[in-house]
Amino acid sequence: MRALGIAATGMMAQQTNVDVISNNIANANTTGFKSSRAAFQDLIYDSRTREGAVTAEQGTTRPTGVDVGLGVRTVGTVRLNTQGGLMPTDNQLDVSVEGRGYFTVNLPDGNQAYTRDGSFQLSPEGEIVTLQGYTVDPGLVVPENTVNLEINEQGIVSAYVGDDPVPVELGQLTLTTFINEAGLRPLGNNLMEATNASGDPLQAVPGDPGVGMIRQGFLENSNVNIIQQITDLISAQRAYEMNSKAIETADQMMSTTNQVK
Repeated sequence: MRALGIAATGMMAQQTNVDVISNNIANANTTGFKSSRAAFQDLIYDSRTREGAVTAEQGTTRPTGVDVGLGVRTVGTVRLNTQGGLMPTDNQLDVSVEGRGYFTVNLPDGNQAYTRDGSFQLSPEGEIVTLQGYTVDPGLVVPENTVNLEINEQGIVSAYVGDDPVPVELGQLTLTTFINEAGLRPLGNNLMEATNASGDPLQAVPGDPGVGMIRQGFLENSNVNIIQQITDLISAQRAYEMNSKAIETADQMMSTTNQVK
């Protein structure tokens, strides 16, 4: 009897499903977070009778076979890169992306990572950095005595220094896009890294065709739909219980068989 093993694969798959849903709910208020869902595939089949097998001397064939599946497995967690809602903050260093694209972050080891979290700050040297202190590419430095900082929709950063009514242009924030955003690897700290699956990073100017725009004074909320997550959680719980019931039933059948004299 293979029911025990089959049901066990179902319970493990639903455990992974609950883990993914729990992570979504936990990050419901994380800036720029993108929810995920677990994806499953059925395992190989035990083909006890082949479809199309000859059933008589006259050449008739069996229209269906006897195929018993051996369970399920988790094949991936699919990230849903839909736009999150924009929340006003009135902070001139808070920026969000409306549309496609990621901010590029320079890591201490020389590599680059990518983020949708635009809650930036200034380093002691005046550089625009993330909350972890990582420099935001291309490494813009805000002058001392800056009284106001403006970032337009195309990412051009301008500073009003002292009493000078003419702003000083500091540079431009760019956005990076990927052919397959779902292929980015999450690193934690709201950072992602490129992989072979994501494709090479494509740097672009905000507002270009297929690229989002910069919104100063806003942060992007998580795209987690709490109601949907709770619904999915209940569904996963019921599926887990049904697999548990299948194990219990298989155990009772084996017990009955053992008692036959």
